Parts: sequence; structure tokens; C-alpha cells
Amino acid sequence: MELNLFQVDAFATELFEGNPAAVCPLQSWLPDDLLQKIAQENNLSETAFFVETQNFFRLRWFTPEHEVDLCGHATLAASHVLFKHLGYSGKAIRFQTRCGILVVERTDSGYGMNFPAAVLTETTNHDILSEALGIEPKAAWSASDYIAVLDNEAEVLAVSPDFLKLSELDLRGVIVTAPGDEFDFVSRCFFPKLGVNEDPVTGSAHCELAPYWGNRLGKSHLTAKQLSKRTGIVECEVDGNRVVLTGNVVDYLKGVIKIDV
Repeated sequence: MELNLFQVDAFATELFEGNPAAVCPLQSWLPDDLLQKIAQENNLSETAFFVETQNFFRLRWFTPEHEVDLCGHATLAASHVLFKHLGYSGKAIRFQTRCGILVVERTDSGYGMNFPAAVLTETTNHDILSEALGIEPKAAWSASDYIAVLDNEAEVLAVSPDFLKLSELDLRGVIVTAPGDEFDFVSRCFFPKLGVNEDPVTGSAHCELAPYWGNRLGKSHLTAKQLSKRTGIVECEVDGNRVVLTGNVVDYLKGVIKIDV
């Protein structure tokens, strides 16, 4: 059996920026353990698999360790593959996922992904986060992840976490964030529980961050930068209980997976 494989850099304007993702279009679903092995072999933060149905594309995301409920950058990557490489001619792609229907449109500035906005709850786990991050948060919130709010961009850059302690926390991961020097806000995202110590650019995290910073700054449109080594820029538009995340994608490779079955 041969499967096409695309590797692209999502939330990037040039090669080797943003977050690499693998995209594997399928004619029909393979066994889950084989999907997981392919993701593990790719050894990227996410591999996206999709199958076309009558009205949707069914989309799933796998880290090297687990299937996840939502992944922004791999959704961006899958949309790019469909629009650019597989000849999808519609205005918008409707993905059926574990977190509901996600709609992605091609725009003048890239691809706009309409995602559910996270509902944040203030948390008192400051001591645990401080011990794991090595810094006392100014405030802390939780949704899918813990969000540690720091004073400034320099503090975000300086964070050197204890990944073992982070992996022992009960939520998916930990995001550190602060006002940016040149952007509305900046962040870094840590997911050691998923086998990804620091994610280069995390779309799903901005479903949590954009509502927080939109409310704090009194803005519906925000520009964010994730301060990983690769860096990446995410345009965020908060619209009620939805967040539209917009970014670009750069191609890296196209290949073929050969599997004996």
C-alpha cells in the first residue's frame, strides 16, 4: 500500500519557520494503531489524516504519542494541501472533527480557520505552576491547558520549565503568555504529556489566548507571536464564542509512504 505524504510549515511565511506538520490524505480509514505508528514515524508534533465524505472531510490529528481533540496548525496544513495540491475548488472546507465542525476559508492573507473559543476559568494553582515553570505567574487560568500570565515578553523568553513536573499536571499542557513588545501578545506552549516539550506554533492555544487578550485589551482583532525557536505569527479575530485564526503555509516536501499490509 502506498500513501501520499505532505510535510509543510504552518503559520510560516518562509521555509523553516512556523510549525511543521505532516498531512496524509486517505481513501478510507486505516486501523488506529497504524495511524499512530505513522505519526510516530513522522516524529513531528502532529500528523493530520483526512478522509472525504459526502459533505465533509473527516479530519483527525495524532502526535507521536496520542490522538488529540484539536490541532490548529495541522488543520491549517490539511487545508493548504486540499486547496493547493489536491485541487479543492470550493470557497470553504468543512472538516468534521472530534471537537465539532471546523470551517476553513482561503483568504487574501492565507487561510482563516473558524474555531470554538475556549471558556477560561481562573485557577489558584500558582504554586504548582511556579515550581514547574521557575517563575511566579501574575495570574493563572485554565481551559484545555493551564495559562500562566507573565509581566512581559522578556519573562516569557526566559522561562526554562521542568518538563517532568509539567507532565504531571492534570491538563493537556501549559501556556505562558504576556503582552508583546511589537505584538498584542506573545506566548510559548509546552506539552510534554503529549511527547512535545515545546510546540513551535500552536493554533489551538490561541483559541484560549485570543479571548483572554481580547477581553483584557478591549480588541477583537489581535496579532500574536509564539516565541519558540522557529517562531510563528497568528492573526486572531474574536467573534463571540468563535475565534478565527489566520496564517500562511509553506511547502517542504511531498513523498510516498510504503506499507506492507
